[in-house]
Amino acid sequence: MNFKIKVTEADLREQVRDLCRLFGWRFLFTWSSIHSPKGMLDLLLINKEQKRVIFAELKSENGKLTPEQQETFDDLQACGQEVWVWRPADIERIAEILRSY
Repeated sequence: MNFKIKVTEADLREQVRDLCRLFGWRFLFTWSSIHSPKGMLDLLLINKEQKRVIFAELKSENGKLTPEQQETFDDLQACGQEVWVWRPADIERIAEILRSY
């Protein structure tokens, strides 16, 4: 039998939170987008030692950015910010990104 475990965005959020704690990142997670302006991304991560700020959006494996999220993503990139879209399959890469450059 071949079992496939579905990792939800909430599961991914907890995994990213654990990685942030492990690698010394301060983090802000949008708890509920209901009270946030349209298009704001899920995560703000700060690491003083690495002198880095990351903005990230968590998505399911097949989830897509909304047009407003894509605009925010593009605006942040245009401002020279580090911006990511992370999915459950990316967890090893996320750990590499947060570990250090």
